[in-house]
Amino acid sequence: MPRGLLVVFEGAEGAGKSTQLRRLAEWLGTRGRDVVAVREPGGTIVGDEIRRILLDPASDIMPRTEALLFMASRAQLVEREIRPALGSGATVLVDRFFLSTYAYQGAGRGLPADELRVANAMATGGLVPDLTLLLTLPVSEGLERALQRGEHDRMERAELAFHERVARAFETFAADDWQRAHAECGPIVLVDARGSEDEVFARVLRNLRGRWPGTFPA
Repeated sequence: MPRGLLVVFEGAEGAGKSTQLRRLAEWLGTRGRDVVAVREPGGTIVGDEIRRILLDPASDIMPRTEALLFMASRAQLVEREIRPALGSGATVLVDRFFLSTYAYQGAGRGLPADELRVANAMATGGLVPDLTLLLTLPVSEGLERALQRGEHDRMERAELAFHERVARAFETFAADDWQRAHAECGPIVLVDARGSEDEVFARVLRNLRGRWPGTFPA
């Protein structure tokens, strides 16, 4: 059986990646496609417990500890969920993956990128996304959206300067030279996250159809 597709949704806080992933999963499901949707951190019993610790505002977590906890959740998710689903031919949609590590723990927390790369290689066993859809939105607009959700987790409560560093990092990831130097992240395309959910979803589909018209027919 042909290997399935691994599509990652990325973006800073409030960009709408979770909403667009859900929309795409529903769209594929109504067309009879085998689709598996998971999120980071989480997606497994171990990962969900790690997620609880990582996002709890009361957690006192140092940057390296934070990065390794994300990696531990990723390792469990890859082996328990993602690889088996890809092996069965499913389209796997992931809410955040290694690109977020470079943005949040690298640019945001100041951890060395080369150390993060080594840790990720262990966590993923070399698994590379077939495509990452990077939703882009001004920092102020994204944080405003996040504020409207109500309760805020530990990551969302970080200072504005942290979120600005993260957003600037995401802006660099779609550049050709950055992608050539970071093959472990796979191909990355920018998706304008401004406008209505329907408008953004149309842009998501347009990017996917350009690569796999048979999987994402008009």
